[in-house]
Formats: sequence, C-alpha cells, structure tokens
Amino acid sequence: MAGFSDRANDLVDIPLVPHPAVTVIFNLGDTPLFVDDGCGQQQRERVVAGLAPSGARGRGLPGSFECLQVRLSPVVAHAVLGASAELGGTVVALDDFWGRDAVRTQEQLRAAESWDDRFAIAHTVLARRLEADRAVDPEVTFSWRQMVARRGQIRVEPLAAQVEWSRKRLWSRFRSQIGLTPKRAAQLIRFDHAAHRLAAGHRAALVAAESGYADQSHLHRDVMAFAGVTPTAIAVAPFLAVDEVAWAAPDYRSRT
Repeated sequence: MAGFSDRANDLVDIPLVPHPAVTVIFNLGDTPLFVDDGCGQQQRERVVAGLAPSGARGRGLPGSFECLQVRLSPVVAHAVLGASAELGGTVVALDDFWGRDAVRTQEQLRAAESWDDRFAIAHTVLARRLEADRAVDPEVTFSWRQMVARRGQIRVEPLAAQVEWSRKRLWSRFRSQIGLTPKRAAQLIRFDHAAHRLAAGHRAALVAAESGYADQSHLHRDVMAFAGVTPTAIAVAPFLAVDEVAWAAPDYRSRT
C-alpha cells in the first residue's frame, strides 16, 4: 500500500502505466478523482484498475489531492475482490465487487487521523475479505510466480509441463483466474521490468537485450502496445518516477 498527497494548483492528469498488479484506489482528498479507462468510460472515488488497462488516466480537479493505492497480486485479487477475468485490461468501480462495504471503507479511511491508521484499516479490510474458498488453483499460482521470478522471460509449454497440465488447460484456468492469458501476463511482466530499467536511465538498446526482446524495435513495439508512448516517454512517466519511493519495499508508505 502507498499513500499519496499533494496540493494541486492545476488539473491532475496522469497516465496509469500498466503494472503486473491489480490496483485499488481510494480518493481521500477534498476534490473528485476520476480514472478514465481509455475507452470512454470513467470511474470515480473508489476504483479498481485491472491488469494492463490501455490508455487509462487519473484525473482530478485543483485542490487537496490525497489517495490510497493498494497493489494486489492477481493471485490475491481473485480472492479479495471476488473477481478475476473481469479485471483483464479494465477499469471498474470497487462498489461493483464490495457494494456498500466499499463506501464504508472509504469513509473510515477519510476519518482516520494518520496514514498509519489508514494503512491499518485497509489491511484489516483486505484480510477479512481474503476468502480461502476463492483461492486460485495452486498450478496457476505457481505459474504466475514463475513468470514474476523470470521477469516474463518464460514460455507457456514448460510451465504446463511443470504443473502436469495440458497447455490448453493452463491457458484456460490462468485466463479465468488471473484475467489475462499466460502469454499476455508474461509480456506485461517483461514490459514492467523494461519500463523500470528505462526509468532508471538505462539505454533502450541495453534494456531490450537484458529484458529478452529480439531487438530495440521489439521493445519499442511492446512499450507502445502497453503504454501508448515511446520508450523515451515511458522513462519519465510520473507513475514510474515515484515507484522507487512509494513501492521500494513490501510495506506501507506515504508519499507527499
């Protein structure tokens, strides 16, 4: 989890760089916060950004900007949100999954006196909703973790062999529980690694070679497909610029 706060004198308009996690966003500021899904639809206040939404942007009016973001592994999101395939490449309202509990949680977060209190509230809510009977298949969990460990540089056939499933079965179960096909999920993870390398100042040619792309043109096409911008532009994207501070370790952070 990470908390963000700022005094915005201008309109907030920030592209959401695709990330291999399902992101839950609670608006805690005194002005509305909208998230456009890139397809003409808009969600506000309590938003879930699924895996790899194309062209999604966060927008807000000038004023006190505050929000809490929770990044969930899709393996965990399947249980916590009661959703999976519905979140592949989409931006939806948290209320669609949690109903009134989404509103109550936002009200509790707004009333909290500190970021530590907000993190504790969110943690309690998430833990309560982590239902064991909605657990992802162990074979799917293993496959996802292998993809993350290999930074997306892995093929589906060896994964299927390791879990003793057919390629077709792994493809189907993975898609229904994670929200993306195994191939698309591996591409997203590889893109995320490459994007952070670019943001760290590494040359595109080096990033392409180290991230498993055939060449720099292949990297360019993948970045354009996921983010809609060039590798040069993704390197200075605002959401990537704060990642090393807000998400530097698996704990809770606040970013002002």
